[in-house]
Amino acid sequence: MSMPSMTSRERVLAALRREEPDRVPYCELGVDRALAERLLGWPRTSLSVDRETNPYTPEEARAVAARLQLDNLSYVLRAPVYAHKVPGLDGRLFYGEGMIKTPADIDRIVLPDPHDDALYADAQAFVDGKGDYACFFVTRIGIFPTTLSMGWETFSLALYDDRPFVEAVLDRYCDWMVVVAERVCAMGFDAFVSTDDMAFNSAPFFSRRVFRELVMPRFERVAAKITIPWIIHSDGNILPFVDDLLSLGVVGLHPLEKGAIDIAQVKRDYGQRLCLLGNVDLNLLGMATPEEVDREVRELIRIAGPGGGYIVTSGNSLASYVKPENALALSTAVRRYGQYPLAV
Repeated sequence: MSMPSMTSRERVLAALRREEPDRVPYCELGVDRALAERLLGWPRTSLSVDRETNPYTPEEARAVAARLQLDNLSYVLRAPVYAHKVPGLDGRLFYGEGMIKTPADIDRIVLPDPHDDALYADAQAFVDGKGDYACFFVTRIGIFPTTLSMGWETFSLALYDDRPFVEAVLDRYCDWMVVVAERVCAMGFDAFVSTDDMAFNSAPFFSRRVFRELVMPRFERVAAKITIPWIIHSDGNILPFVDDLLSLGVVGLHPLEKGAIDIAQVKRDYGQRLCLLGNVDLNLLGMATPEEVDREVRELIRIAGPGGGYIVTSGNSLASYVKPENALALSTAVRRYGQYPLAV
């Protein structure tokens, strides 16, 4: 017997509470505009895809969500990264060499005034127009913009040669986020999503000791202001940090990157304490057939869906290179196999 139908917001919040909703939700943290243009037949644009700003109006975001049958909308507000940006295909920008090379460069980091009401006007419009969707606030707390702005070589050497330099850069970002987090959590968003990459496929960028000394105290200051469900995103193998993140009140882990993390193992080890979000293979979405995507989604729901606490997402976000037919196959498969009680 199937469960009573839920709204998208109810479905997502139930999964974040590690409960079984009426079906497995489908969410994305981002959909590249070039892909949305192909999916919806919008005129092609040459807009740069800046990962620090929101790419859609509320009306456009709802149109994308309706086409993909998403259960969420995502609003993006991230502090600027002080690194050179390199253009890629379809206007996507990639981070290059960092600009903050010495302590004298720190004053180059100028962030928007977090006390300015105008900073939140577009975000409020998203919340006001979310309807029955769950609305995610997508941001960065600070460790990833710190590593990008300093550059990997400068950051790594300074960890040992000049720790106060690293801390000063990190504090610029985390002090900003303390104010922003408190503001946005009172606006009506349904989840707070921080996207601070901290790992390669094999292991984290730095040791657990460095994480506890450098990152945790600053995450704790931000965590004190997060009053809605908190989802952590990091590519790569972030498992050595998961217990510490749980102690902060994190409720969801995204994207459990395939090739770096075994989602079945995470379900066994953390399924009673974490909502899992992930991890449809981006290589499949970009190169395979809709039939292969269908099989992938079915298997993920079989592994991670039982007992609830699972949200299907791509293994990062829906990039411009994703085939439109595969994006649609993903959402169709969630509805085909995700109804509780699960039949897979």
